[in-house]
Amino acid sequence: MKANLRQLAIFSLAFAGPLSLSIADPAQPATDQALAEELGSLRNAQVAIEQTSPKKELTYFAGSLSEEEKEVLAKVAPNLRIVSGLGKEEALARAEEAHGVDARFANPEFLTKATNLRWVQVQSAGVDRYLSIEPLMKNDDIVLSNFRGVHGPAIADHAMAMLLSLTRNIKHYTARQEEEQWRRGQTPNKSIALEGKTMLVVGLGGIGSEIAQRANGFGMRVIGTRRSDSPSPDYIKQVGKPKDLLAMLPQADVVALAVPLTPETENLLNSEAFAAMKDGTYLINIARGKIVNTNAMLEALKSGKLAGACLDVTDPEPLTKGHPLWKETNVIITPHIAGQSEVTNERRSALTVENLRRFAAGEPLLNVVDKVAGY
Repeated sequence: MKANLRQLAIFSLAFAGPLSLSIADPAQPATDQALAEELGSLRNAQVAIEQTSPKKELTYFAGSLSEEEKEVLAKVAPNLRIVSGLGKEEALARAEEAHGVDARFANPEFLTKATNLRWVQVQSAGVDRYLSIEPLMKNDDIVLSNFRGVHGPAIADHAMAMLLSLTRNIKHYTARQEEEQWRRGQTPNKSIALEGKTMLVVGLGGIGSEIAQRANGFGMRVIGTRRSDSPSPDYIKQVGKPKDLLAMLPQADVVALAVPLTPETENLLNSEAFAAMKDGTYLINIARGKIVNTNAMLEALKSGKLAGACLDVTDPEPLTKGHPLWKETNVIITPHIAGQSEVTNERRSALTVENLRRFAAGEPLLNVVDKVAGY
């Protein structure tokens, strides 16, 4: 029901279709505060550029925007000039024009030349690839925002699909189907039901909360960790801090990773963490590959400590030919595509338009990243 309400909310943003919007009154914003908070977080919200009256003209270098989105922005943000279709060299030559940019342009050389830049919008939830870019991370004048929450529903669906593929031995029977063999038994693991099992969601943020919601729908007992003290739904039976992870791991039948990659979370699941798990635990990683020590995970798979692993991300990534993970029969691997869906596209478009409107209006931006924390 919650996902349906969210979908209705997105359509109430004035979406006539996945990427088309209509504005009844061009003088009114396309979104209201409630919907903005639904699509993005107001935590750390900042104004990138203060506005005056009349409003200053601002320029944004876009990676890609649909014609429908541009038409809406022309109505709700008439002082915003959208520049799209730039190659990296052309963007570099015009860097001083930019007040805001899609993160694909935010390399050190561009940032050094973009003296008027005040906002960088990342198209993903994770920002780990940008943490080492000093001209971005050490410049307090540049606001960095991400797409936290945009990918949650699709990624959560994908996480559960991978888990069910292992717990119901779908991977095994799919191989038998390709061989045209009607054959029962002889599966790598016994089939189990999720009802009554415990899922530990490591990172109850936008994506982790969506996974928790689905686990609850399957009758699982849900526990989790989070840094903040934000309230959690009643069905999450226990919430701990990151420091409580080792103590909580022995409770879990399934461990789902949904934390950002930061210096604190790199190598979070190491040999000590796997040793703390009960035998036969399932692991889901839809976060970042480096959060898991790959060698320790392989040992846990071979020993039976892990009954299986669901991996949309790996370390190394892309996973190289000949890597032992490919040969593990109780591992599901997908190539970092969990967030792909039409719902993701709709949510991405909605948040893009809203943040661009806020940028042009001099209002606090959504999903502002804490550069020190790294998320």
